[in-house]
Amino acid sequence: MRVAIGTLALTLIADQASKYWVIERMALDQRLYIPVFDPYLVFAMAWNRGVNFGLFGSDSEIMRWFLIALALAICVAVWVWVRREGASAWMQLGAGLLVGGALGNVIDRIRYGAVVDFINMSCCGIRNPYSFNIADAAIFAGAFALILFSGGKSGATPSK
Repeated sequence: MRVAIGTLALTLIADQASKYWVIERMALDQRLYIPVFDPYLVFAMAWNRGVNFGLFGSDSEIMRWFLIALALAICVAVWVWVRREGASAWMQLGAGLLVGGALGNVIDRIRYGAVVDFINMSCCGIRNPYSFNIADAAIFAGAFALILFSGGKSGATPSK
């Protein structure tokens, strides 16, 4: 599980450091918009109180704590599954990305009451209205890796 632990730690550090930088150093929460490589990459502040794309968003404290509990339960379930599976390095990488990203967003919900989203990418004349963060990208990549690299082992032994 060394790969999973290392990936989790690096993901969590990168996520929280980037959020610290844009909030504390760049004051994005006050400026709201910083062109980086306009129009392809901008920092656009968004406080996400829901799940992806703000779905199920609510200012309710009950929903906030429900989403925290749900994220932690998913982290535990993924961790237990990968550990029991005797996972390959690729599965461990996926688990580390997913759990590290989820924990990064949990820290935001506890600290700020919402997830800090700030990366906005657009292309080809189409403006993307949604922002995301490193944790979101890690969750997506981790889930994709887990789907792609799980199930390689079969419990049945072929008969001769």
